[in-house]
Amino acid sequence: MPLRLPRLRRKKEEKSPDGTMSLMEHLYELRRRLFFAVLGVFAGTVIGFIWFGHGIPVIGLPSLSEILTGPYCAVPSSERVTLGGGDGCRLLATGPFSALELQLKSALIAGVVLSSPVWLYQLWAFVTPALYSKERKYAIIFVSCGGVLFALGAVLAYVVIREGLTVLLGFGGDATIAALSPDSYFSFLIAMLIIFGVSFELPLLLIMLNRIGMVSGAKLAKWRRYSIFGMVVFAGLVVPGNDPITMGALAVALCLLYEVSVQVTRIHDKRKAKRLAAEGLSELSDDEASDLPDAIGNTGGVHPVAAAGPVAEPEPLPRPSAQDFGDAT
Repeated sequence: MPLRLPRLRRKKEEKSPDGTMSLMEHLYELRRRLFFAVLGVFAGTVIGFIWFGHGIPVIGLPSLSEILTGPYCAVPSSERVTLGGGDGCRLLATGPFSALELQLKSALIAGVVLSSPVWLYQLWAFVTPALYSKERKYAIIFVSCGGVLFALGAVLAYVVIREGLTVLLGFGGDATIAALSPDSYFSFLIAMLIIFGVSFELPLLLIMLNRIGMVSGAKLAKWRRYSIFGMVVFAGLVVPGNDPITMGALAVALCLLYEVSVQVTRIHDKRKAKRLAAEGLSELSDDEASDLPDAIGNTGGVHPVAAAGPVAEPEPLPRPSAQDFGDAT
């Protein structure tokens, strides 16, 4: 009779009934989520690398290179060097790897954008177990609104860049003519997209602060003048080109978004006040204290404390006798 060795089976890890995990389990889960997120970005980068030189005629989408160089090609030909003959619009590659670096960077950015549903889902799946149902609902709303606001800011930057480049490249007059390299142009383009996209998150930040009770709509309205001045200064400092068109566009957009935040927070404050009034409560300011319940649970208000009186002297303790020690033994 042949000898059979026992089959080794991997012990299945038992999950905690309340969903909690140990530190090692958290690290394993993080490693698994990061693997799928990186895999999604890699797949999107491959698609972006192919898309860079070829359009998608099925949906009428031009190539990625045409989209990225669109603002530069919108500059009048009298302000830039025309390379390749005719009315062609091309960047000037000053190094042997300039074109390859441009395509790789463009493909990476496109990969991050195209794979955003994948890595956002992995991030959400990793964070969700630690949130309550109400927190999950608010997180979905704020993440969705944040993505939409960032996209709107990037679109505005893409539209404004062409006008900003026309102003910047036209400062030299007849003495200069522009021939941008892929590195300098791509750095300028990405900086503008990120600056506008992040700046458009301002209303989301203010509404979040209002939701947690740190800022009220009345205070935001009171600070309107100072906020507008600060946003104009901010637009003048962060815009890399420092041309009046992009600075003005960002400043006006921030002022409009700030006003939207004021109105939204005011509506929220009014609804909150009505809800508290219906429940017989009132919202207290930072300098007021709420009524504390007494020993029987009433909150009738603050009562004075009785005056201090003399404390009676405690009675001396009896000394142990020898008979007590004898009983103990």
